[in-house]
Amino acid sequence: MAKENFNTYIIEIERGLIAAILFDEEIFIEANDMLVSQDFLYPPHQKIYDICLSLKTQSLPINAEFVRTRVQEQNIVNEDFAQILATSPIANIQAYIKEIKNASIKRQLAKLATTIAAQTNDVDLQSEEILDSIEKEVYALSFQGTHSAFVHSKEIVLETMEAIKQIKERGNNILVGLDTGFKRLNEYTTGFNPGELIIIGARPAMGKTALALNMIQHTLNKDGGVAIFSLEMPATQLMMRIFAIMSNIPLQDLRSGKLDDMALENLSHTTALMAQKPLYIDDGSSLTITQLRSKLRKLKTREPNLELAVIDYLQLMSGTGGRRGEGARQEEISEISRGLKTLARDLEIPIIALSQLNRAVEGRDDKRPMLSDLRESGAIEQDADVILFLYRDSVYTQRALELQISKATREGKQNDQAFKKLEEDLRKIRSNTIEKAEIIIAKNRNGAVDTIKVQYNKPLTRFEDKADERDEAYATTITRLEINTDKVDTIQI
Repeated sequence: MAKENFNTYIIEIERGLIAAILFDEEIFIEANDMLVSQDFLYPPHQKIYDICLSLKTQSLPINAEFVRTRVQEQNIVNEDFAQILATSPIANIQAYIKEIKNASIKRQLAKLATTIAAQTNDVDLQSEEILDSIEKEVYALSFQGTHSAFVHSKEIVLETMEAIKQIKERGNNILVGLDTGFKRLNEYTTGFNPGELIIIGARPAMGKTALALNMIQHTLNKDGGVAIFSLEMPATQLMMRIFAIMSNIPLQDLRSGKLDDMALENLSHTTALMAQKPLYIDDGSSLTITQLRSKLRKLKTREPNLELAVIDYLQLMSGTGGRRGEGARQEEISEISRGLKTLARDLEIPIIALSQLNRAVEGRDDKRPMLSDLRESGAIEQDADVILFLYRDSVYTQRALELQISKATREGKQNDQAFKKLEEDLRKIRSNTIEKAEIIIAKNRNGAVDTIKVQYNKPLTRFEDKADERDEAYATTITRLEINTDKVDTIQI
């Protein structure tokens, strides 16, 4: 069909829809869920549709008489309105709406093509910037269909009351978002909610990755999709840690192949179940915020059930580049932090970003992290909805003992009683399978801050609620996948 003929066809479709709206104003409600006035090709139709919207907002009837009055006030050509009134009402409303929306998106794509041509000829623009801009526009177009503009307080009040009603119907279940895996953390945060940026910060070897893996298991248990960007660890090593967490087989046994028949059977069931879970891992060693946005948008389109994304870890990412001089890295981290928050809102999922802390922690007597310890940028503190710090005192105790033993060895004091006491203390702490740990809620945009006492199961690299903080009303938070051996085939090892 030639462009001129297609435009004539679309104008006729638009005329038919507006005629139907004037015949039955309930049709406007259906149309307004998908269309805005800019979706109409013919300018007078845009104006008439805006008149209908204005009447609806004022709770006035949408009919020929009310619309005609405002048409005359706005000097819209009477012949155009007369043609609409002369058009027979249509039956298949959705088909007309779909045709108008389809034509509108095509026009926007054509406009985007012109923009792309102009941007590619701009020598000051980097290719990554152009790609990010294009992908953002295309992603927005692909999800058009709902009216995104200012919302009147009445609508927000009704929506909020409905949400409160649903929460009340849950009874004592405080979870609104995704289960964090820890009872008291759920109580403070109501779980990880769509659009939130959650930062998990700690010094090296505290177990940031292990804690994040613990948290994703509860989403996977309910078949929610999870995306992990592992910039530090290969996907196979990450999966091995997941196997240890969910199968109760010590990580060291998995790494060394020390598996008896029972462990092999358990591992077979675990791997078979894990193979069916919607978990996606990207283990590229470099990642820009532009690439992250692109990959997550594509995955969200392919996997609508995507409920959580994890980045391990934030400081290994890079921005769009081009920055030089003092403060460049801080600006880059600020760009990444803001980009993650915006992406969480756009995709309506929580994003967990692990973050290294600066060395200032090591110089204090109390080595528990504070917000000022976030490395390279205060923007992380500003953008995050929830900031959690992970602390294990045993890590510092072990390091202190190792330093004292090393110093005593250099001084030739291996036979001293004090040296033997140091060695005995070090053996004890290394042999402990369960260690005390703390999850420090340093920022909670929608709740209180506090410190949550948990425990770390070293052989399984698993964080758990302390036994004395569990109760019967809350399912055990030992993190493992739920295995139904009747429904899951085993994978032979």
